[in-house]
Amino acid sequence: MENIVLGFAPTRRSIFSAPDAVKYAELTRSKLKELGVCFTDINDIAEDGLLHDDADRIKIAAKFKEKKIDGLFFPHGNFGTEYEVARLAKELNVPVLLWGPRDESPDENGIRLRDSQCGLFATGKVLRRFQVPFTYLTNCRLEDPEFERGIRNFIAVCNVVKAYRNIRILQIGPRPYDFWSTMCNEGELLERFNIQLAPIPIPELTLEVRKAKEEKAEVLKVMEYCKENFEVAVKDSELESIAALKVAMRKLANQYGCNAVAIQCWNALQGELGIMPCAANSLLNEEGLPVVCETDIHGAVTAIMCEAAGMDKARTFFADWTVRHPDNENGELLQHCGPWPISCAACKPKIGYPLAFRHPGAVEAEAKQGDMTLCRFDGDNGEYSLLLGNAKGIPGPYTKGTYVWVEVKNLKKLEAKIVEGPYIHHCVGIHENVVPVLYEACKYIGVKPDLYDDNEEEVKAYIRGE
Repeated sequence: MENIVLGFAPTRRSIFSAPDAVKYAELTRSKLKELGVCFTDINDIAEDGLLHDDADRIKIAAKFKEKKIDGLFFPHGNFGTEYEVARLAKELNVPVLLWGPRDESPDENGIRLRDSQCGLFATGKVLRRFQVPFTYLTNCRLEDPEFERGIRNFIAVCNVVKAYRNIRILQIGPRPYDFWSTMCNEGELLERFNIQLAPIPIPELTLEVRKAKEEKAEVLKVMEYCKENFEVAVKDSELESIAALKVAMRKLANQYGCNAVAIQCWNALQGELGIMPCAANSLLNEEGLPVVCETDIHGAVTAIMCEAAGMDKARTFFADWTVRHPDNENGELLQHCGPWPISCAACKPKIGYPLAFRHPGAVEAEAKQGDMTLCRFDGDNGEYSLLLGNAKGIPGPYTKGTYVWVEVKNLKKLEAKIVEGPYIHHCVGIHENVVPVLYEACKYIGVKPDLYDDNEEEVKAYIRGE
């Protein structure tokens, strides 16, 4: 969580107990430190360490901008000053978390000290007037498990938004001619979402491959890694080309400042290098640099979002929805020629040959089963959405490439969603349940969440702390 910094701005209103608001702000600070949350405080600006004064709010905004915060957290120690919260949130344009500690019973004289919950109602309304999206964590105690869950979930949401707003994809070659399904609107992606592409031709890649082979050192390290971690069923000269391709793609991604790669994996590359790029893709995916096939830009966007939702702890895999399970009515095969990271594999993977091509360089392994999230960012005709839901791995027949059989709640419904669009046969998977994180992140990035499990109320309940 150290990569995400929250702007911590506890708030109060003057007609309620200021000492109690200060008390709860301190308790919340201590709890965040206990949880390992990185935050920038305002107690060096506001005399009481609370947001309620407009002059302080201006200085707080300047400090938060300087510190490049990734999200705003507004604990309502008492009722809170809703317009100062809204003004600060509007100016900072980052995800916003609202929460307040449970109120005590009135004292023996019928006096209430804080009215935290009532203030949250007011702040929510004013944020809507300011057209500021926000996340609400239920009015609970600091010791309640839903507080920690809500904080961690919100930090992951901030991670997705941060990653999404800084996407730059290395596009290696145009899409394969036959793959009309992977076309994208580059101008619209930039105008709508600041998603940037760095297109390069195949010869620029092959030039870097030759350089990597000449320099040898990095290529030899990659070859050694492959021999230790894969069953290698290709010639040494072919493994050298695979390793050099991996080194070249990493160098080009760094050179162009990219956080994902979309490569035209066939068929120009085979004429130039004589290999499939799948194993090289697998190696980079394992390092946390998502690489997707068939120049699928929307697939690369999906992978970045999914990795960020998992707080970069678990690697994602890029797959085709392919065929129905022979026995399970809600079962489906997820498969691709071999770009999946080795940490997804249930066995030692093999570098060999793909299903539909004659050139070496694919990875073969069945993936781990267990619970997963599957998702797909896509759009057409100016509308973008994120298909997402859960699945679990199940037994199924052997097939070539990297693969896993999965079961979903209602495959017929999901199948219709993919066919009717705006989605295609590609998706991204991760062995984590990141559905609530991705769902909530959508409200901050202007993308419509599309839950194929039809469980929106369950997801919302999880986010708010039920």
